[in-house]
Amino acid sequence: MVSYRIRPTGVSIAMETTRLSSKGQVILPKAIRDHYHWSTGTELEIETRPDGVVLRPRKPLASTSLDEVVGCTGYRGPAKSLDDMQEAIARGVREYHAGG
Repeated sequence: MVSYRIRPTGVSIAMETTRLSSKGQVILPKAIRDHYHWSTGTELEIETRPDGVVLRPRKPLASTSLDEVVGCTGYRGPAKSLDDMQEAIARGVREYHAGG
C-alpha cells in the first residue's frame, strides 16, 4: 500500500506500509529496496528514536594497515620480537600470581 505525505519542506514522499511478522521480521517493500539499492545481505543499522526507528546501511570500517595504527599504542622503543613479547607476557603473569 502506498500513500503520500507532504513534509514541512513541501516535498511529497511516498509512504509504504508493511507488517511485523510473528518472528519479529519486517519486509521492506521492493520500491524502498530498489530506491536505496539495498540487495540481499545488506547490513542495516537500527537507530531508536522517540517516535520510531531509523534504518540505514551499515558502513564498513575503512581498512587500515598495521603501520597506520601501531602508533596508537604509545610505544616508541625498538621493535620487539615475538619471543620478547611472549617472555614479557609470562613475566607479567608470574608477577600477577606472586602478588606483585
